[in-house]
Amino acid sequence: MLPRTLESVIRQAARRYPVVTLTGPRQSGKTTLAQMAFPNYAYVGLEDLDQREFATSDPRGFLSQFDGPVILDEAQRTPELFSYIQTRADASGKNGQFVLTGSQSFLLMKSISQSLAGRAAIHHLLPFSQAELLGRETIPKGQIGTSIPRAHRSAKNSLMETLFTGSYPRIHNTKVPPQDWLANYYRTYVERDVRELLNVGDLETFGRFIGLCAGRTGQLLNLSSLSNDCGVSQPTARRWMSVLEASFLVFLLRPHHRNFNKRLVRSPKLYFIDSGLLTYLLRIRSSEELYNHSARGAIFESFVISELLKRALHRGQEPNLYFWRDSTGHEIDVLLDHGSAQIPIEIKSSETLASDFYRGLRYWLDLAASPDGAAALIYGGDQSTLREGIATYSWREL
Repeated sequence: MLPRTLESVIRQAARRYPVVTLTGPRQSGKTTLAQMAFPNYAYVGLEDLDQREFATSDPRGFLSQFDGPVILDEAQRTPELFSYIQTRADASGKNGQFVLTGSQSFLLMKSISQSLAGRAAIHHLLPFSQAELLGRETIPKGQIGTSIPRAHRSAKNSLMETLFTGSYPRIHNTKVPPQDWLANYYRTYVERDVRELLNVGDLETFGRFIGLCAGRTGQLLNLSSLSNDCGVSQPTARRWMSVLEASFLVFLLRPHHRNFNKRLVRSPKLYFIDSGLLTYLLRIRSSEELYNHSARGAIFESFVISELLKRALHRGQEPNLYFWRDSTGHEIDVLLDHGSAQIPIEIKSSETLASDFYRGLRYWLDLAASPDGAAALIYGGDQSTLREGIATYSWREL
């Protein structure tokens, strides 16, 4: 198992809080990470029917079997247990007593907010970042847009292979063909998690909904259009979208509020967290097919935003990612909001740089009255450089 950036973060959290909560999509490596970070903790998987029945029918007896700290895997399956965890944590006054993992964030967070508010550190583990796969550091957060790193040589995959394969640990650890594994992953998600969360009777319609979302990657979210195309009501589409987001399949990038006295769009933009799953849903069957696919730019943009999301979450930080677009069509793909400053980032899948790639960044910097301010362009080529005064990064630096 490759080292995960989040490991040191959750160890530190266990020294400060009685409960550490680890959420993320299925198969992102939560169980493995929890056991690596806390090798001396007892472990119970609550997907085991016997253990779940014990925890549900006799919560006190279940918890009393542990004379030390414990990892409770898929803890959202036993919401009845949380008030007893609270009582036990308060009685002992010790930190690091419980590590709770869960792949259904909506259910887990609901239980935490009801019983463990203020007692639990909450962290999110997504599939591998590129830095984790390559065993290196990324550009420090405060240096994005201001410095160019030394070139990283790597014998790893090409960009198209990287996008096509995705980042789920099982694919990289077992070398299973990505489309075979992703087909089973998707089927399990729809037939199991969706049924449990939504009680959807017509799974075919929900599957069509996910496919339509994939086709809208990188676009403003229009629930009215999406619901019409899928044949469901708008409240249903909104509810289904919230489940996709809570399951860590999609990420909604919100618009930034800075308007420069201009009207701004208010809708979020839709992205998929894993590019491999996205290519599967778009029925792209090879990396060669992806190279000339019409959705290549949107898939690359989704990949870059996912990597920026991972670099924040895996360090225990708020992502603070936004996009900016005014009513006349001027747009910045990503704004990193550092509070006192915002760093505009443009994303281009092309392997060759062109001068017009920088036009949107220049427009935003001029509006911000900061023509020499920090800005970045991330593209599909291999060389990182300073061009036209703007830090230009290869995708390999993510």
